[in-house]
Amino acid sequence: MDLINCTRVTEFILLGFPHISGMNITLFIVVLLLYILSITGNGFIIVMVRVDRQLQKPMYFFLSNLSFLEIWYTTAVVPKMLANLLSSKTTICFHCCMAQCYFHFLFGITEFYILTVMSFDRYLAICKPLRYATIMTTNVCFQLALAAWFGGFCTILLQTTLVVRLPFCHSNIVNHFYCDIGPMLKIAGGHTDLIEALGFLIAVAVILTSLLLTVISYIFIISTILRIPSASGQKKAFSTCASHLTVVSILYGAVLFIYLRPSAAHSSFSLNKAISVLNTVITPVLNPFIYTIRNNEVKTAVRKVLQSEVTLRFPRS
Repeated sequence: MDLINCTRVTEFILLGFPHISGMNITLFIVVLLLYILSITGNGFIIVMVRVDRQLQKPMYFFLSNLSFLEIWYTTAVVPKMLANLLSSKTTICFHCCMAQCYFHFLFGITEFYILTVMSFDRYLAICKPLRYATIMTTNVCFQLALAAWFGGFCTILLQTTLVVRLPFCHSNIVNHFYCDIGPMLKIAGGHTDLIEALGFLIAVAVILTSLLLTVISYIFIISTILRIPSASGQKKAFSTCASHLTVVSILYGAVLFIYLRPSAAHSSFSLNKAISVLNTVITPVLNPFIYTIRNNEVKTAVRKVLQSEVTLRFPRS
């Protein structure tokens, strides 16, 4: 379909969750609480890394980048989702929809790059401990983080630009609770094969490449840990990787299911929505807890901050 004789839509209707009508208030309260927990938990990690000298290490620098990403990744979707749950008019303007789509994937793709960098950091810390400090300098950490952000910015730019240029003329109903590329391609006019192929190539390049690099890093890490003579040494070494490995497993499992398919635009979106809720609402809440509960350095830093706060509020006479 050409843009000639085509009256382009100016807004989209986000279908959301039509099968749970009547539970909107309950879902609103649950999602709002999870969103608040996500912002609070990830913001807490950022503040702790900034204020505690013991946490000013490469691992926690990348963790604070990940937390910053999670805040904006969930903010790109959840506020509009909450507003739609309380409104009978679940519309979003055309340009707002395209912006939401772009930023959602920008932060999502950058998260893969940051997690890959974190696996490389753990590889150096465990497999090359004597050279770790000379390799992972402050400048190198900033360069790696900047490369991850710049890579996320560039990776999704072309596909989003092509989606913006598509003729949306006959339907403006997006079968999702946010502007995802797959449901949008389903209602677009014109030829979408190139965009679908490009999206599949991006998924393969980003998801599988980052996953492969992470798996290779952990093969070397596990091999090194198994050569440590003492059981306590093995446990200590593995504990520094367990949180990262847990987050990687959750994220890659969900994203591989949703995006790594050649024809995402022609699939059923019911199950995709449920897994998208896991990715955009639940996982950002879990990550701060996963990284802090098993981390003795973070727990020690929290205790120090709490003790100093108590001392300030209730000084000894």
